Amino acid sequence: MTSSSTKPFLKKLAAAQARAQSWLCVGLDVAVARMPLPLLKIDDPMFPFARSIIDATQDVVCAYKPNLGYFLAEGAAGMIALERIVRYIPDDIPIILDAKSGDIGSTAEQYARGAFEAFRADAVTVNAYVGEDGVAPFLRYADRCAIVLARTSNPGAGFIQDLPVGDGTLVEYVASRVAEWDAKYPGACALVVGATAPEGLARVRSIAPELPFLIPGVGAQGGDLEATVKYGPTRSGVGPIVNASRSVLYASSKDDFAQASREAALRLRDAINTLRTTNDHT
Repeated sequence: MTSSSTKPFLKKLAAAQARAQSWLCVGLDVAVARMPLPLLKIDDPMFPFARSIIDATQDVVCAYKPNLGYFLAEGAAGMIALERIVRYIPDDIPIILDAKSGDIGSTAEQYARGAFEAFRADAVTVNAYVGEDGVAPFLRYADRCAIVLARTSNPGAGFIQDLPVGDGTLVEYVASRVAEWDAKYPGACALVVGATAPEGLARVRSIAPELPFLIPGVGAQGGDLEATVKYGPTRSGVGPIVNASRSVLYASSKDDFAQASREAALRLRDAINTLRTTNDHT
């Protein structure tokens, strides 16, 4: 297996984390209904809003995560906005398309083309429910990453994800299988592991010590930031991608919305870094 420093996605992520001294990812859940008041007079406010957020936070983050669902909801205008947004994000900041794709192989190939070629994402979230053949089309892009759902951050996650499988749970089984896929496609796999289930973070990290984590749920969902910092990094030191969306995007609905978003991002980045320093000395 090649070292992580030669794996394109991990190399880009590590460089962004080092440059910004940040594990923070801002999720671009751009909801037209939540636009700040100054943007309500604009016919198509999605791109202007996202552009303002990116301008205000690009030196504070290690990645951006546009959420496909919010753009699909606005039809053709949303798709145009998404295309403009991903092209506006600086080239040295990883883009994670949050699509949660999961379909049979022939259709998955088209989802992979859309994410990686049309929208130029560096990574995409995928659902492994249909098995390896539904994820493999994403893994064949050697310079990109498939971030597979293991433990999500929503309240009902345990309904299926905590089902017993063998000696563990479905979450743990998925993590172990994705670790096997990563051995076949080095550097192409990562896992979604929510901060709202801190015990799950610890278990999944023990099963997959070298898989990067995308960790949602630390903002508006109130996830465990201390567990995120403790169990987020890989054994070789690749930091987690700690996502916050609503708590950063909608920090203000007034004229100061961009500055408020920056301040919210800085607070979270600094809180993460304080815990990182504490962990380094324990």
